[in-house]
Amino acid sequence: MNIPRLVIAAPSSGAGKTTVATGLMAALTARGLAVSPHKVGPDYIDPGYHALASGRPGRNLDAYMCGPERVAPLFLHGAAGADVAVVEGVMGLFDGAAGQGELASTAQVAKLLKAPVVLVVDASSQSRSVAALVHGFASWDPEVRLAGVILNRVASDRHEQLLREALEEGSGVPVLGSVRRNASVATPSRHLGLIPAVERSADALRAVADMGELIGASVDLDALLALARSAPPLDAAPWDPAQEVRPVAGRPRIAIAGGAAFSFSYAENAELLAAAGAEVLTFDPLRDPALPEGTAAVVIGGGFPELYVGELSANEPLRAEIARLAAAGAPVVAECAGLLYLGQELDGKPMCGVLPGSARMTERLTLGYREAVALADSPMAVAGTRVRGHEFHRTVCEPAAGDTPAWGWRTPTGPHTEGYITGSVHASYLHLHWAGAPRLPQRLTESAAG
Repeated sequence: MNIPRLVIAAPSSGAGKTTVATGLMAALTARGLAVSPHKVGPDYIDPGYHALASGRPGRNLDAYMCGPERVAPLFLHGAAGADVAVVEGVMGLFDGAAGQGELASTAQVAKLLKAPVVLVVDASSQSRSVAALVHGFASWDPEVRLAGVILNRVASDRHEQLLREALEEGSGVPVLGSVRRNASVATPSRHLGLIPAVERSADALRAVADMGELIGASVDLDALLALARSAPPLDAAPWDPAQEVRPVAGRPRIAIAGGAAFSFSYAENAELLAAAGAEVLTFDPLRDPALPEGTAAVVIGGGFPELYVGELSANEPLRAEIARLAAAGAPVVAECAGLLYLGQELDGKPMCGVLPGSARMTERLTLGYREAVALADSPMAVAGTRVRGHEFHRTVCEPAAGDTPAWGWRTPTGPHTEGYITGSVHASYLHLHWAGAPRLPQRLTESAAG
């Protein structure tokens, strides 16, 4: 299959990849093109802005959690019917899973997709040195096709002229755009990065529109489209959730938490549940006083419950219903934010009381990929199941693990256990992409069906 495609990368975090990638998606969509948005790595927040820019679900391409062999199939699944795909990278172009070479890096994903790479360079504190920087990135891995540069945070016409002359002389990589410093085009951040688009509503829409106008006026859209169309066909079949799981009888209703407090979810997770025979429904713990009628299982993913702790606590009817459902033996699966919500308290406010632990915000960031093993049977996994996931939080839950921990993994200081399995509940800090472990949604759906 052949989908025109580009990877937007940078030498490091903070160079402006998200602004350029989101703005490019919005500008191409404004031209009437169907744009498929993708993000390298586990991040949930950038895909929310991508979805606003393109009108299609933002999808992640994570070679660590899903395996390199699934990157192209997942890309083709998400990009079906699109005129062009834009893939935003993660960190610096060659940065990936710590200590594991190129695994999960933007460079690896670009190679797996046979996609040309456009490098976004923060030019705010340099002129001729930009050529040495780009030359180094272009020559580091000859299998990565670094096909263009977009200069970001350019100060003036004179500054742009110096940058262009240096790149023409010293790198041979064409300049495809020059973006001026623009403080008004920004997305506000907090303790875990950008504020999710779902929380900002009209502000997020305005921010995305501003990015589209800025990038549309600052880059050569025709040249970028021509570059995207130069990508060769991919020798892969689109990922199909129906090929990963088998449908169970009974069509059990599985409710997934959403809304501003629980906005972290991979689109493929719900697709796998549906393919396994579930009727997938959503509910908002901030607004809904009850679960959808007939709910047989609940999934509560990641997000920012610490910012809405008062409203979550005040919704006593829903908290009580979730506790009753868990006590009755219905499967309840939670990760990260969901773990906090199921505990006794969060920052001193009552939560669902399903788990014995309580949680609080801290200044310490816990971040990184994990290779974990299930330590006991649960509605989601059998003991011994191995998964790859990602942790990303500034909270602590005490105790960190229950009498029956959910997962175990090795750390430089020794074995580590984490999370809770109690009755029909499986809760942990670990974020999982179920496309990399389809046996999890299969088992969950079977558990919900009884």
